[in-house]
Amino acid sequence: MPSTLAEFSQQLANTVEKAGQSVLSVLEGGRAGVSGTVWREGIGVAVDHTIQGLEEVTVILPSGKEAMASVTSRDPGTDIALLKLPTDIPAAALGDDSRARPGEIVLSIGRRGTEGLAATYGLISAIAGPWRTSSGGRIDRWFRLDLNPFPGFSGGAIINASCEVLGIATSGPGRSAAVVPTATVNRIVDQLLKHGRTVRGYIGIGVQPVAFPEDAWQKLGVSGGRGLLIIAVAPGSAATESGLMLGDVILAIDGNALQSGASLQSILDGENVGKSVSLSVVRGGQLLKIAVTVREKPAS
Repeated sequence: MPSTLAEFSQQLANTVEKAGQSVLSVLEGGRAGVSGTVWREGIGVAVDHTIQGLEEVTVILPSGKEAMASVTSRDPGTDIALLKLPTDIPAAALGDDSRARPGEIVLSIGRRGTEGLAATYGLISAIAGPWRTSSGGRIDRWFRLDLNPFPGFSGGAIINASCEVLGIATSGPGRSAAVVPTATVNRIVDQLLKHGRTVRGYIGIGVQPVAFPEDAWQKLGVSGGRGLLIIAVAPGSAATESGLMLGDVILAIDGNALQSGASLQSILDGENVGKSVSLSVVRGGQLLKIAVTVREKPAS
């Protein structure tokens, strides 16, 4: 009778083999190649920073054959690039990353160059709320994994024990493991397929957090202790047209107090383009309400 440990080992190997049928190697990514994941029929996803500037890449399919894939569109904000692939490759089984829990076993799967399928496994150590990349992209969920993907795993699948993809692997700060979850990839893929680009909001200001004196808060009849000082206003932007000025201090958007620039980013998602927001602004000791319409962020 096989031992429980041997059964577990075989189940892991079977899971890797099954999920690996939707994992590619992208030869041009990095010194030894990177990975990609077949997300939908004929559509692969890769990590954008690994193939910057390329319009076509060489991929090694799960069958071992080489093929050319065109890079059809990109979203540097979330580090996702779309590849047009041969249509005879099965798409990955996508899971619901919102149902993932700390303590679950996950596997990171990649194909590095011509070395073939590779995997490592560990646990989901922690899960937190949405976060933003340094380029402003919204990542729907933050996963901390206690595994260390090998070089070349970026773009490969992060799967659970049911062989469902929870996201794609990428690199975080200090070369740490990071995950772009399935919900984020789906949202970006939908936008790229529909528009050829991602849509993000823009009002045209630069800000920095500032402390606001307590007596000033009390005089204005508002609560809190920080605001966002406007240090730049783009000419011709929605901010300029609404009358926002250098030196204004934003205290709230639609009544919600702001504490950081990341708070401001929360209204600049694509779904808010065309919507009007109300800013609570302090100017010359007076509290003003200024309406600004969110526009689409220029491509530049």
